[in-house]
Amino acid sequence: MKIAFPLLLGGMILYWTYRDFDIGKAGEVFLYEMNYGWMLMSLVFGVMSHLFRGWRWKQTLEPLGEHPKASNCVYAIFASYAMNLVIPRIGEISRCGILARYDGVFFSKSLGTVVTERLVDTLCIGLISGITFLLQMGVFNTFFRTTGTDLHSFAELFTSVHLYIALACVAAMLVLIYFLVRHLTVFSRVKGLVKNVWTGIFSLHMVKNMPLFCFYTLAIWVCYFFHFYLTFFCFTFTAHLGWMAGLVMFVVGSFAAVVPTPNGAGPWHFALITMMMLYGVEKEDAGIFALIVHGIQTLLIILLGIYGLAALPFTNKKRAL
Repeated sequence: MKIAFPLLLGGMILYWTYRDFDIGKAGEVFLYEMNYGWMLMSLVFGVMSHLFRGWRWKQTLEPLGEHPKASNCVYAIFASYAMNLVIPRIGEISRCGILARYDGVFFSKSLGTVVTERLVDTLCIGLISGITFLLQMGVFNTFFRTTGTDLHSFAELFTSVHLYIALACVAAMLVLIYFLVRHLTVFSRVKGLVKNVWTGIFSLHMVKNMPLFCFYTLAIWVCYFFHFYLTFFCFTFTAHLGWMAGLVMFVVGSFAAVVPTPNGAGPWHFALITMMMLYGVEKEDAGIFALIVHGIQTLLIILLGIYGLAALPFTNKKRAL
């Protein structure tokens, strides 16, 4: 079900989105009308984002007494993104397993740093989204109306007393679980695991070179943006779109990719097509853009994952022996 459901969900949304499209036209654009130079530059930024993420991960592990090879951290990142295509979110677990195998890094500690990493990423996309929303509020309002999203109902959710009652119940349950784990000896191994994960989560405040960590974080998101934005210049029908339009679609695409489908397939296409149409791009052209760009970026993830998994045994021969 973990494999079949995301594939089925993504396939259904893709079918619904492209049911009236001429897929043959996308093939013609790909073969004869696309600017491959801009696409290559885009892919370079895609690879660089993985490199910066791997180097940042190594930095967060060092305060915990773990010193994996930088190459292993990068290769683990390559592999994790590829594995997420099979089972969404499984890559976060697999990359911790890779470091445990090749560098002897405690799995629970590295998992904690991954949690911290995701919290930092959530904060970053939240800040980017907030700034973009304020700058392009009219476009977002039109997008929400077009997609049938009722912002008033969403706002009422946070003013409902039922929400806070539910949150209080969840908090009480977590407190109960905490005391059970703390006092029952049968959970001693679980306590050790949780302690290591917790230590990993709080590794951020022990990072020695915080300016370097901030640089890596900024570089990751700058690379993510240019990995997407430069693809505009690959096609005549999107080359006129400015960086602000790129930022808006980057934000919308990032949220759409949260839906558990392989690399956001389906929701990402739907969101991007809808938003591009608001900027004056024809529906068929927007569909062609989304199909080609997503396909090439997914292929890059697959190739990097294969390379990472193949390179790991060769760069760790001594440890394996």
